[in-house]
Amino acid sequence: MEFSSKLLEKAVNEMAQLPGIGKRTALRLVLHLLKQPVEQTQYLSQALTTMREEVKFCASCHNISDVEICEICSNTSRNRTIICVVEDIRDVMAIENTSQFKGIYHVLGGKISPIDGVGPSQLNIFSLVEKVKLGTIEEIIFALSSTMEGDTTNFYIYKQIKDFEIKTSTIARGISVGDELEYADEVTLGRSILNRVPFENSLKNI
Repeated sequence: MEFSSKLLEKAVNEMAQLPGIGKRTALRLVLHLLKQPVEQTQYLSQALTTMREEVKFCASCHNISDVEICEICSNTSRNRTIICVVEDIRDVMAIENTSQFKGIYHVLGGKISPIDGVGPSQLNIFSLVEKVKLGTIEEIIFALSSTMEGDTTNFYIYKQIKDFEIKTSTIARGISVGDELEYADEVTLGRSILNRVPFENSLKNI
C-alpha cells in the first residue's frame, strides 16, 4: 500500500495494530478522522490518553474501574458469598446485561494457554484462592469460555480450592463448546447462569 504522506502512513500503521483492524480498515478510519473537525480528533485523542493514564483495576476483583474499588464490589446489595470467575471485563459486561447474577466477580485477566506463554502465575488466580481461604465464600461459579483453554483454567483453579468447604459450579452448556462468552446472547447466557451445574459434573469432559 503506497502512501502520499508519511504522516498518514504512520497513523494507518498505528491504527492497524488494533485487534481486527487491517490496513484497509485502518486507512478508512484515518481518512474519516481527517474529514472531521480538528476538535473531534482531539476529543478522541484526549479520551484515549486519559483512559490509559487514569484507568484502574479494582483492588478486590481486578475489574477495570475508575476508582480503587469498582461499583459492583462496593454495591452492598450484591451477594458477596458468591463469586463468578470470568476472563475479562467483556464477560462481566455480558453477564451483567442478563440481570440474572447478583453476586460479585473475579476477573482473571486471561486463560491458561501454554501455547501463548500464559501460565497460572500470569493470571489473577492467587488472589482468588486467598479469598476462598478467608472462609466467607460459599460458591465459586466458573464462567470461562467453553474452550480447551477455558476448561484447563477452570480445572487448575478447582484443584487449588477443592479441599476447602466451598461449592463449585459452572455455567450450563447452553453456551456451545468452543464459543466465547462475550458473543452469547443475553437470554442464553442468563439461563446458563441460573441453571449452573456442579463443576464436578464437567470433569469428565476435561
